[in-house]
Parts: sequence; C-alpha cells; structure tokens
Amino acid sequence: MEGRPLRILVVDDEKDLVWALQYSLSDEGYEVFGAYDGVQALALARRHRPDLVVLDITMRGMDGLETCRSLRRDPALGAVPILFLTVRSDVKDRVTALNQGGDDYIVKPFDLRELKARIGALLRRSRGRAGNGLGLQDQGSLVIGPLTLDLHRRQVRVGEKISLLTPVEFDLLHYLMVHYGEVFSTEQLLQGVWNFAPGAGGHSVVRWHIKNLRRKIEPDPAHPVYIRTVARHGYMLLCEE
Repeated sequence: MEGRPLRILVVDDEKDLVWALQYSLSDEGYEVFGAYDGVQALALARRHRPDLVVLDITMRGMDGLETCRSLRRDPALGAVPILFLTVRSDVKDRVTALNQGGDDYIVKPFDLRELKARIGALLRRSRGRAGNGLGLQDQGSLVIGPLTLDLHRRQVRVGEKISLLTPVEFDLLHYLMVHYGEVFSTEQLLQGVWNFAPGAGGHSVVRWHIKNLRRKIEPDPAHPVYIRTVARHGYMLLCEE
C-alpha cells in the first residue's frame, strides 16, 4: 500500500532480541511488529499484513518452520518474503529452512548491518515485482515449451503438474525464462535476479533454490532437462524436445 511505511514482523522467543530489532528497524523507517511465538505471529500477520517476516526457527510450541508453512498456506500471506534467523549453521538445516518456504536465512549471532542489507534486498525484490507489473492478472502467463509460469498466482505448470512457487523461486524462474537459452553464473543470478551488490550474497542460496525449482519442474530432478548446469559457467533454461 502506498503512503505507509513498509511493515516488518519480527518473531523470536528472545524478547530482548525482538525489542532490539524493533528499535533498530524502526529507526530505518519501517513499521515493526514483534511476536514471541508462532501463534502470536500468525495472528499479527493476519491483522497487519506485513511486507516481510523475520522468523526465528527454534521457538517453543509452534516453531519457525511450522509458522512458515502456515504463512505459505494463507492466500493473503503466501507471497510475503520470509527471512529465517537460526542458530543452526549446518547446511542441511539451512536447506530445510529454504525447502519449507523461506526466502533467505541468516545465522545467529549476526551482524546487524548484514541483517538490514538482507531485509532491504528482499523488500526490493518483492516491491519490484509489484511495481513492474509481474503478478498482475492482465499480464497472464509466460510460456516456454512445456513450462507455463502463472504471473498472478506465482505458480508453474509442467504438463498436468502445478506447483506453487516461493517469491524467490518465482523471481529465479521468471528471470531464466525471460533470458531463455542464456547462461548465468551464481554471481550473475544474485545480481540480475535479486539486485545483490557484487560480492554480496551467498552462492549456496542460489544453488539451493535451483535445486528446489528442479524438484518442482523436472521429470527427474537428479537428471534435469530444463534447468541445465553448464560446467564452470553456471545455469541456463533450455526446453529441447
């Protein structure tokens, strides 16, 4: 909505951390709401419709992963970017967070400047989709070979299979479809898709989102035929018969 500050919902059972982030992010001009568990987070999200959610994974009761799944199932909140906070630094834990619908993650303890940068990047991507016409009904669908990307519902159809995409997956697949047949390195995708500054962002995030997209569109994700890996160069979309 125009004319109001962007809204951020911070969810963590560490009350001191929630307070600190509310104070710091409010100082950046955001309207910030704080919740201390998943149930409270869902209630606040439905009441205030945040533009982004900062979500701790490890919480008592409804944890962050379950909260994320609930947000993704809500038609009014399903496209809201979610940035996970986690003390878990293992790759498998990060992969789980991304597979559950997270758009990005940051490991505790974190640098506040990095958190603000990640938040700003996610919001720019989300606002960019709204501002450039993507996701509007009158823009219809983007079709390449057997892939049909619904720009309103943010879902992809391959034959009879329909998969809902997270905001990051949508941005990535749309970019590859618009630039059909071109090869992009992970660095180029970070800059071209999500506007990361050169050298910023985690290349592993791109790889995991590529992996998740393949699970949704490939007949056999272990042997992809649409999103191809070009050795030592990056990725490309190709739909050869």
